[in-house]
Amino acid sequence: MRERKGKVRVSVISEEGRGKEKNKIEKDEEEKFEVMRRHLVNNLGGYLLLDEKVREAMLRVPRHKFVPEYEQKTAYMDRPLDIGHGQTISAPHMVAIMCELLELSEGQKVLEIGAGSGYNAAVMGELIGKNGHVYTVERIEALANFARENLRKTGYKNVTVVLDDGSMGYSQHAPYDRITVTCAAPDIPEPLLEQLKPGGIMVIPVGGGSQELYNVKKDSKGNINKKRKGGVVFVPLIGKHGF
Repeated sequence: MRERKGKVRVSVISEEGRGKEKNKIEKDEEEKFEVMRRHLVNNLGGYLLLDEKVREAMLRVPRHKFVPEYEQKTAYMDRPLDIGHGQTISAPHMVAIMCELLELSEGQKVLEIGAGSGYNAAVMGELIGKNGHVYTVERIEALANFARENLRKTGYKNVTVVLDDGSMGYSQHAPYDRITVTCAAPDIPEPLLEQLKPGGIMVIPVGGGSQELYNVKKDSKGNINKKRKGGVVFVPLIGKHGF
């Protein structure tokens, strides 16, 4: 019997062709994410009075690039997402609400407590523009590195991630026009009130089992005015002035 020799299959796709095919797949995927992002933001506009600037900022930030790979397919659902280490990033509606309350504008200096994945900082970075700056403080080193890398890949040069105890604020660049806290404190930390500029606004969730979102304003004389904005659920603020 004569042995049949197996045929060797030779690929007819060049390396250049493979690269183009890969680029096309990635482009198609990005277009799908963009459609989902637009759908999400349009839905938010159906039940939130979104300022056009906030709406445009959320359309520009690719949320799927600020979550672990296993969460990318759910990146444009309006819910918190796991980012590891017992932490989450806020649901898009909460990001929008907090940005609205902060009344962010071009050129402002913002302090964020709880960098997470960097998503919220990116949205604020869009709102304050290239002449403004966001300093975002994260206590978990792995998440600080994750946020830095996400912000680098997406091109946000007006955001700085700091590894530190956020309950102490970040005095190096105080005072701040705006302060936002993405974790619930037992009470409003005194260092944050001190680092808020007169005329500034802070948005912070407060409480243990039951949490309330507060809109805090400091007038030109340093007087503090606090208003409750509704019940919320956030991870706890850990640190000297936290839990």
